[in-house]
Amino acid sequence: MNIEKNFKTVLDCSFQVHTALGPGLLESAYEECLYYELLQSGLNVEKQIPLPLIYKQVKLNAGYRVDLLVENKVIVEIKSVESLADIHMAQILTYLKLSGCKLGLLANFNVRHLKDGIKRVIL
Repeated sequence: MNIEKNFKTVLDCSFQVHTALGPGLLESAYEECLYYELLQSGLNVEKQIPLPLIYKQVKLNAGYRVDLLVENKVIVEIKSVESLADIHMAQILTYLKLSGCKLGLLANFNVRHLKDGIKRVIL
């Protein structure tokens, strides 16, 4: 499956979760439900993946964790906040750089219409 098809599946599953649950829940609830939907769609998905920081050839455990990693190519960062801020974009860009992935989805589920909380991020 190519990366664009995977990304579309992630989007479709995100919309399914948001339609079923609506806004107002904790990030962890959306993460679990999206994880379940992505597995049901047949994708390889890992959650809460530790992401080390390499500094001067030293691997440091800096506490970074990717919410969802789909097919080892797409990072999904889930939020449940009033509105996305620049720091959220900086966070997913950092995760993309550290992981070597080129495509990410920043999704804020705490919105009336999920289309208003979705950001496609390309490195």
